[in-house]
Amino acid sequence: MKLEIITIGTELLLGHALDTNALDLGTALAAAGIEITRRTTVADKAGAVALAVREALDRTGAVLTTGGLGPTRDDLTKQAVAEVFGVPLELNEVVLRQIEERFRRFGRKMAPSNRIQAELPRGAVVLPNPRGTAPGLWLEDEAGRLVIMLPGVPVEMRGLLVEQVLPRLVTRAKARGEAPVVVRSRTLRTTGVPESALAERIAVIEDGLGSLTLAYLPSTAGVDLRLTAWEMAPAQADRLLEDAVEKLKRELDHRCYGEEPADLAGVVLDLLRRRTQRLAVAESCTGGMLGARLTAVPGASDTFVGGVIAYSDRVKTALLEVPQATLDQHGAVSEPTVRAMAEGAARAFGVECALAVTGIAGPAGGTPEKPVGFVWLAARYGGETRARQRQFLGARDEIRARSAQAALDLLRLALIET
Repeated sequence: MKLEIITIGTELLLGHALDTNALDLGTALAAAGIEITRRTTVADKAGAVALAVREALDRTGAVLTTGGLGPTRDDLTKQAVAEVFGVPLELNEVVLRQIEERFRRFGRKMAPSNRIQAELPRGAVVLPNPRGTAPGLWLEDEAGRLVIMLPGVPVEMRGLLVEQVLPRLVTRAKARGEAPVVVRSRTLRTTGVPESALAERIAVIEDGLGSLTLAYLPSTAGVDLRLTAWEMAPAQADRLLEDAVEKLKRELDHRCYGEEPADLAGVVLDLLRRRTQRLAVAESCTGGMLGARLTAVPGASDTFVGGVIAYSDRVKTALLEVPQATLDQHGAVSEPTVRAMAEGAARAFGVECALAVTGIAGPAGGTPEKPVGFVWLAARYGGETRARQRQFLGARDEIRARSAQAALDLLRLALIET
């Protein structure tokens, strides 16, 4: 089945909001065997929406829209689609009562403008939305032209997509005798290895991928390797992807820390949890990034106990007991200092493991001996402290993000090697 996506919102065109819906739609629809042939973004104007829907229906016969289902004057999707189908908008009393009840549950009175959300194109099937006031809509005419309208709020769109739209699309495709083919991907996550070095290491495997494709996706966290099977039967796609993933994992070994959506902080916490070890952090240039990464993982509190942002030397000496003589002799960004920070954090929090980061994030503060991006990392585990010096490139935020990722990986490697 072929389908086009139309995202509606002037804020998307102006760059005031990021279109995360398109990402979620692309992934989910491809996995369900729906071929997305085009994606269009239009402003909150009835004429622009109607033209985009009409042209998309002429090309593929099926359209999914997001946005424009709210109660304000710029929410014009239903009016535009009704115009294309030549049907009026009609008040749906059931939907109106559901909206009123939702407001009552939250102790609020429904504004008169919300009544608009219960005015639907004649013939539209309501897709219940328990997460908001705007229902999704499924409108299909006798000629088989289909428009699916979903709210633009990401959490509402995702819920309706999974619970309502995908099952209906799969059922519709089967009823029309369309053979199920899918576009499926699996993504391996690596860190600490440059893209060019990865490409060289796995060149032989990449040459033998056949109908699969491999994309290199570098970021401050490392390089993701995305394998994709295009337009295959589900069983064939799964088999080919599994075989390729296993070959890559064997070749990459410790350089790969998991598959998407794995996060390195979560991987480290799992490794510590299996060993019933607890973790603390001491941060200077990262300013809390390590703590934020760790506490973003659900359930982190059973392993991560806390941290110190030791941005000044005074905090390093007072809270982490870094000797003043060490700072005077070697400086704040040095191996002796970062070792003392990690050991001080372990001591202060009474834990078995600790991470420490100190560096020069820029844009100022660099010297010929210690340029911007010069970072020391330390990981304490098993009564020993490992320290590594890294030189990172990029803007200040990139250097800080790379430092936090590298610190987590230093501890991961210490854990898997012992």
